[in-house]
Amino acid sequence: MTDRATTLIEGRRERLERILGPSLRSPRTTSAPLTPDAREYLLEEAQNLYWNDLEWERITDEEALEQGPIAQLAFPGFLAFVRGLLLHEVMPDSQAPASPRPQVVEDVLSFLARRVVELEDELAGADADEAEAKRTALGLTSQLVDLVLYQFHGVGPKDVERIEAAG
Repeated sequence: MTDRATTLIEGRRERLERILGPSLRSPRTTSAPLTPDAREYLLEEAQNLYWNDLEWERITDEEALEQGPIAQLAFPGFLAFVRGLLLHEVMPDSQAPASPRPQVVEDVLSFLARRVVELEDELAGADADEAEAKRTALGLTSQLVDLVLYQFHGVGPKDVERIEAAG
């Protein structure tokens, strides 16, 4: 991961710790490690969901409000996939046990942080026609980093409200 992308993730985690306290919970892997190919496959699936959800939002502009689009609504498939990667419990009648993959979510966070950095760089050199689309993608992707961090660290709705209220 690039230095700026690493700094972005570390800074967001530090902010969460400042607001919520120093004991951010990190998920543990309770299943056998993934092969490198399986881990890469899951990351690619997350990336495909990101690109598809982002493109759908660009085409439809469905989730836009006055203040702009909302990542929770623009990336439903992506966020459901992340929740699935962190799943610790399944229904009693499930055919398979829970198999959390937090290491893949870390890979996803790295991807998203790199996208934020890329979009910031692209925005700096964008012409007026491209700038609005880049700003929208940057805002959504930045929001998405926070949402994935909340899921990764098990931040509940009340704590999310506290974080959002802190600015």
